Amino acid sequence: MTGIAFYAPLKSPNHPTPSGDRRIARNLMIALEMALEQRVLLTSELRSFEPGGDETRQNELIGQAAAEIQELTGSLGAVTLWVTYHNYYKAPDLIGPAVAQALKIPYVLIEATRARSRLTGPWAGFAACAEAASDAASVIFHFTEQDRIALDRDRKAAQRIVPLPPFLDRSELPSASACDGPMLAAGMMRGGDKLASYALIAEALALVKVPGWQLEIAGDGPARAEVEALFAPFAGHVRFLGALTPEALETAYARASLLLWPGVNEAFGMVYLEAQAVGLPVVAQDRPGVRDVLAPGEYPMPEAGPEGLAGRLNRLLSDPGLRRTAGRRARDHVAAGHLMPVAADTLRRTLAPLIGGAI
Repeated sequence: MTGIAFYAPLKSPNHPTPSGDRRIARNLMIALEMALEQRVLLTSELRSFEPGGDETRQNELIGQAAAEIQELTGSLGAVTLWVTYHNYYKAPDLIGPAVAQALKIPYVLIEATRARSRLTGPWAGFAACAEAASDAASVIFHFTEQDRIALDRDRKAAQRIVPLPPFLDRSELPSASACDGPMLAAGMMRGGDKLASYALIAEALALVKVPGWQLEIAGDGPARAEVEALFAPFAGHVRFLGALTPEALETAYARASLLLWPGVNEAFGMVYLEAQAVGLPVVAQDRPGVRDVLAPGEYPMPEAGPEGLAGRLNRLLSDPGLRRTAGRRARDHVAAGHLMPVAADTLRRTLAPLIGGAI
């Protein structure tokens, strides 16, 4: 039986720590099998991620990759295509281009970041590897418009740059929410951008004028104490749910009235698709990446700060009809472009001709 080689250098689909990257990798493997009706083979567990700019460690990983290239070239068998998910300067694909060239099969990337500014500095060698992998790809799929700009700018002459909108691992929408419960926020509790989103939420809540509001927060992590401190002034209004299983999170969406998550520097955010799938209106900032998955609507710019978020909250909390209308629009948006069959169809139409299959 023929198969498709799949590799995720940033984080393996089998990595023990849940994350958006792990989930997307797993979803892509399912979508590829659905699209091309071939087994998807996870070819390597080598994690090339090197976040510290340590040249010695980068060279060690390049050496480990060379050993894997030699082994895979001799043992991989009848594969028709190599697909790598998430190639960038801190986690380049050090394996796929060489193996694909040796086996004379097409090489494809899903989510690749061009960063030529990194060709000097502590990640120079890794950045060169990431650029070489991007140059080698016959097709690069991108999730967001922001990624497309650099990919188009630096693409090789015959290379195709194809949009692949982020998608949920389901073929049908879940049951719709009545949009009458507490607000919901959902995000990992760690420093940096996630903590900044939580801080924006707390500042916005201080400006909410609708009495009796309630907020549930799904998530956990090393910054939980800092997050809890942010919401201490709202005792009685905020309930912490902790880390939830996918099933428990879906239940939280179903009982919520809206999703509140600013999205500071989010790549795009699966949480937005999950919430919209159950018909929740979203209160988020209009940011690159985030706007690629949100239904058309009113989203304040980051410059509007917490006041912009609070204004949108006040309108939605005071008007159940507006919430339900926005929620139906969000649900239709996900159904039209962000479910597994839509993604599989894009992959099939693009990749089947590369491997001699019917479209």
